[in-house]
Amino acid sequence: MEANIAIPSDEKNTWNGGSGVKPFGASYGKMMMWFFIVSDALTFSGFLAAYGLTRFKFIDSWPIADEVFTHIPFIHGIYPMYYVAFMTFVLIFSSVTMVLAVDAGHQMKKNKVAWYMFATIIGGLIFVGSQAWEWNTFINGSYGAVKTPQGKVLQFVKDGHQIALSDFVVGDRMDERVAHTKKNGLWFESGESVPEYSIAQITASYKANPNIQIRSEQINLDEKKKIIFSREKGLEELAKGGAVVEGANLTANEYGNTIFANFFFFITGFHGFHVFSGILINIIIFFNVLLGTYEKRGHYEMVEKVGLYWHFVDLVWVFVFTFFYLV
Repeated sequence: MEANIAIPSDEKNTWNGGSGVKPFGASYGKMMMWFFIVSDALTFSGFLAAYGLTRFKFIDSWPIADEVFTHIPFIHGIYPMYYVAFMTFVLIFSSVTMVLAVDAGHQMKKNKVAWYMFATIIGGLIFVGSQAWEWNTFINGSYGAVKTPQGKVLQFVKDGHQIALSDFVVGDRMDERVAHTKKNGLWFESGESVPEYSIAQITASYKANPNIQIRSEQINLDEKKKIIFSREKGLEELAKGGAVVEGANLTANEYGNTIFANFFFFITGFHGFHVFSGILINIIIFFNVLLGTYEKRGHYEMVEKVGLYWHFVDLVWVFVFTFFYLV
């Protein structure tokens, strides 16, 4: 014998896609998007909190952002933070076009929604492309450095400013191990890639040029500048050199503490994945707009939902930008 349970009419209509009661005045889809955003915000908060605590622990060896992010495409390292600021502007501007797309959707203006969605997609592509270029620049490096077996990073300066190894190192490599290229034979098949310069070559060039000094990755917290050694102290530290570092990866970082590179790749990569995912979703929504899908439904709520995600991604970047580049 089955029991019949009477369900109040209001509860039947709750989130059923009709015109019934909607908790907080939001549809089921928008409420689920908010749940996702809150959970993802907690994830990013955990990552940034871990970054902040780690930076505080290693504050005396943390890379200086103005010395790391100095590049603009086709221009070598003389404009600190300019290109990152451009990336940030593009992403924030794409949020503006997304707002305009949502507003046009409320007014049921299909063509305007399509144009604003297209502009948002272009902004996202520029940002992701710029981030890929920045990663490539960070990985390849700007100057080169020497890393000691104890993990210390030795950088080279002239007149108080950091210079690249190519600015003063001369002569041919002083060891026989050569990287395999299309122009030569196969000298080795495994192991780490061979740097352009050897320790012996760098040491000889350093001795021959009295204007070059060596500085540590350690920062004088009072002056907020890296400690520069005397010529004698520099030569003593260089004698301990174990490897030449060019660029940054998960095991070495020419700019300073390796953990900085680990956090940089992970957090900016995780955010970049979110932006890339948002671009794909926006493209799908864009074609649905062109096909008139939402005109037939009588509303553009899907554009509003993807807009919430896009604004969240932009807001997260503001915090990532602040933690990595400004603070």
